[in-house]
Amino acid sequence: MTSEITLFVNPTAGRGRGAHAAQPAASALRDAGFSVRTVLGEDADDALRRARAAVAGGTGALIAVGGDGMMSLALQAVAGTMTPLGVVAVGTGNDFARALGLPIRDPAAAGRLAAGALKGGAVREIDLGRVGERWFGSVLASGFDSRVNDRGNRMRWVGGRFKYDLAILAELAAFKPIPYRIRLDGGPVREIEATLIAVGNGTTYGGGMRICADAVMDDGLFDVTVVGDCSRTTLIKVFPRVYKGTHLGHPKVTVHRVSSIELAAAGVTAYADGEQLGALPLTAHCVPGAVRVLVPGSPAGVSAGI
Repeated sequence: MTSEITLFVNPTAGRGRGAHAAQPAASALRDAGFSVRTVLGEDADDALRRARAAVAGGTGALIAVGGDGMMSLALQAVAGTMTPLGVVAVGTGNDFARALGLPIRDPAAAGRLAAGALKGGAVREIDLGRVGERWFGSVLASGFDSRVNDRGNRMRWVGGRFKYDLAILAELAAFKPIPYRIRLDGGPVREIEATLIAVGNGTTYGGGMRICADAVMDDGLFDVTVVGDCSRTTLIKVFPRVYKGTHLGHPKVTVHRVSSIELAAAGVTAYADGEQLGALPLTAHCVPGAVRVLVPGSPAGVSAGI
C-alpha cells in the first residue's frame, strides 16, 4: 500500500462545508503518516478526469469529501478498480455514507476512520448499480420522486429543503399514476401503473428516506420498491412513512429482489444518487463487489489486505 493518498474535494458541498471539511480530514490523515494530495477540478468533468488520473497513477486511496453528488463522481473513478474509496460525508443528503454506517458531518472522525482502515486493511467490497457506463451506489429514482427532483431543480428562486417541500406539494396537485413497462431479470415484460419505482442498491435517498429499507449493499441484488397506482389521498398518507421504512408494509407497495431491471415510461427522468441520469427507458444491472470502501475495524464481511 502506498502512503500517498488523494483527497477528492467538492468545495461547494453542503453550502461551503466541503472546503472546510477537507482541512480536518487531511490533518487526520497526515497525523497518521499519510502523504495527502488534493484534487479539486474546474468542473465535474475536469474533477473526474483528475480523479481517474490519480487512480491510474496508483494512489493508495481516493477519499471523497462532499455530499452524495461527490460520492457519485468518485464512484465513476474507482469502480472496477482495486483502489479503495474513503468517504468524508459533509453534504445535505449523505445517503451513501448513511447506508454504510459512516460518520456524517464529522470530517475529523471520517479522516481518522479512513486512516485507521488504510493501516488495518479494513475494506468492505460492496455492489454498485450500473446503467450504461454510469455507476450508482444508493438508489435510482423514477416516477413521482424523480418528478419532484425535476421540479425542485427548476425552482431557482428558493433554496434548501423548503424548495423540495414546495415541489412535493406542486407534484401532488398534478399527480397521476404513471404507465410503466418493466422487465425483471430478463423475464417477461410487464405493464403496470405505479406512482414510483425505486431501484435500491442502498437503503435511502433524499437525506434519509428509507425507500428501499431492507436493501443490503453486498448481496448482489437490487431491492426494487414499487409504489402502486394509489390515489392522491393514499399517497399523502403513505409517503411520510418512508422516513421509517414502514411504507413497505402497505398493500400498494411491493418489493422485488433482482440483479437487473429494465424500466420504460414516457416523460420520466431517472435520478441516481440524487444526480440526473437521463430519460427512461433504461436498464440497470447490479454489479457484485464493484467497489472497495474504507470502513471501521474488522466487522463481518470486511476483507483485510489493501
